[in-house]
Amino acid sequence: MARPFRFGVNMLTPAGGTDWRTRCRRAEQLGYDVILVPDHLGLPAPFPALVAAAEATERPRVGTFVLNAAFWNPTLLAREAAGTDALTEGRLELGIGAGYVREEHDRAGIEFRSPGGRVDRLRRTVEVLDRLLRDADHVPESPQHPRPPLLIGGNGDRVLRLAAGFAEIVAFTGAASDRNGKLVPLTAEQLDERVAAYRRFAAARESPAELNLLIQFVRTTNDRRAAVREVLPLTSHLDEDQALALPLLAMGTVRAIADQLRERRERYGFSYLTVLEPNMEAFGPIVQELAGS
Repeated sequence: MARPFRFGVNMLTPAGGTDWRTRCRRAEQLGYDVILVPDHLGLPAPFPALVAAAEATERPRVGTFVLNAAFWNPTLLAREAAGTDALTEGRLELGIGAGYVREEHDRAGIEFRSPGGRVDRLRRTVEVLDRLLRDADHVPESPQHPRPPLLIGGNGDRVLRLAAGFAEIVAFTGAASDRNGKLVPLTAEQLDERVAAYRRFAAARESPAELNLLIQFVRTTNDRRAAVREVLPLTSHLDEDQALALPLLAMGTVRAIADQLRERRERYGFSYLTVLEPNMEAFGPIVQELAGS
């Protein structure tokens, strides 16, 4: 049986308290289930923003989408996560990944390791977090037991193996970094292969993880082909039909997009869908269309 849909919005714009609370309340009004914050320089500071989001709203959970493991000492991160979970009264979902933006590491004076080195750091961080947050003697204490749900984001085999062992939620980006750090969208068939790889790694799990997909572009329109031409410069390796099939795009009428997302849930298992803040309003009617299904 398919999991019910959940919807998250990744908030990208730093703001003062009044504006931040207003935008978080708007996300709640639109029906989003999770208010998320990324971990990039120049964007909102994750944990203060999540505490403020929880104070401004009643229903949505809050989460990081996703922390860059290289930016955090794992023991100190466990303190921040448990403290945030306590202040939000058990609404935290802790998302983490390996990081991919070299320029941010350079600005922060943090070594930008090889892909393997970044995944090594992610694994050590996840292992420490899992141990500390499950420890009944950890201070501060997290109200969620055995710990806040862990989301791990990424597409590579080693990250997916790690997610199979530790994560309650696995986030697929729908894109992969090339040698220059540029994100290149995965085709529908490539994403099939990545999800299948994760399922092999997770075959021994007692309970399946929730699968998440970040939808990068949302366009409500009666002319999908005209809409997809806006993004063709970013997908130069694909023709128009291939671009229209990209899982990270949602284009069409509200009902057509809802049908597309139901099909993707059936095909891939994606029941938890995230959009970027600029798409929050446009995606709101789709959230309402699919709520509870």
